[in-house]
Amino acid sequence: MPSNLARHFLLFEDVLFLNHGSFGACPRPVFETYQSIQRELESQPVAFLGRELTERLRVPRVELAAYLGTSPENLVGVVNATTGLNIVAQSLDLQPGDEILTTDHEYSALEKTWAYVTGKTGARIVTVDVPMPLVSEEAFTDALRAGITERTRVLFLSHITSPTALVFPIERIVAEARSRGIVSVIDGAHTPGHIPLDLDALGADFYSGNCHKWLMTPKGSAFLYARPEMQDRLDPLVVSHGWTAQSRQPGARGAFGNSPFIDEIEMQGTRDPSAWLAVPSALAFRREHDWDAVTRACTSLAQETAARLCALTGLEPLSASEFCAPQMVAMPIPDCDPLVIHDALLERYAIEIPVFKWKQQSIVRVSVQGYNSREQMDVLIDALTELLDLVQAPSRMRS
Repeated sequence: MPSNLARHFLLFEDVLFLNHGSFGACPRPVFETYQSIQRELESQPVAFLGRELTERLRVPRVELAAYLGTSPENLVGVVNATTGLNIVAQSLDLQPGDEILTTDHEYSALEKTWAYVTGKTGARIVTVDVPMPLVSEEAFTDALRAGITERTRVLFLSHITSPTALVFPIERIVAEARSRGIVSVIDGAHTPGHIPLDLDALGADFYSGNCHKWLMTPKGSAFLYARPEMQDRLDPLVVSHGWTAQSRQPGARGAFGNSPFIDEIEMQGTRDPSAWLAVPSALAFRREHDWDAVTRACTSLAQETAARLCALTGLEPLSASEFCAPQMVAMPIPDCDPLVIHDALLERYAIEIPVFKWKQQSIVRVSVQGYNSREQMDVLIDALTELLDLVQAPSRMRS
């Protein structure tokens, strides 16, 4: 595991940070680029947000599209994946009785998004329980296939799940959805920079991913992808200067010369685009530090830590290793009050890590990034060894 990478990050040295998965952590050089862009904006805001903005916004689209296997015409910058997915969910023409097929592993903000949409449209959510532990692509695909009916209009899946840190094998079910005329919408919040992603090859209709997590950009940078054939189905959440009355006519361009898909979503008036404009700096940082090698080292350490925790608890993992997110592992722990364990880890050991309940199972989710070390994992295992021994003695936990 590279030992010198922690110096490139701004994290407090007295906190053992094992929660990269929630909000990421931005390397110092990338953050400094971000701040320099903000200073440039303030130096001449009229030029920056007016005359120059269209071309400035294109630069990260071009670089990110090359990294993600698509055309820059198929990407648009958004604040976060939840925003991108809301654009899609609130644009679809759903009718009473239409069905949105999804799983029991989805992110809570998007569960609320679809509940909001179905409340307005009369459509309904159909939730499939993924067979657990997840050990085969066939079991996953068969479970979703069994949930498809003649009323299924949308397939909504996470690529990497938030609560369970699983990599869903989505390729076959996405292809099947396309063959049946079902719109596929993929939550890729944890995917960019975490696992290889080729958007055009995947073939999903819509895909939104965060850059601020595993790509390590500043907070507030994400993308929405739409296949060219699907872009005219989208409406902006906010109508602003990029919109035109002719935007839905064949061959129409947006108000700033891009496609309506790009101009309507990106050109939102006065906002700070600096985080999005820092995406090329993050990609450069990864190249400079051979981040593929860092990822391999982090993956090895994450799997080793998961095995140690499994040995400690005697509980089985949630999936076979091939379906586990490389740098983020959700491990079951004995039944407990997760808030008590979380607070004790933070207050006694200065360990920042999520501990929560998922379907009545207590979970600790470990993220491993280039600034982490094996010695830190030793601290985590020792702390959990002590705390889990006290699970049956809550009065001692509070002392």
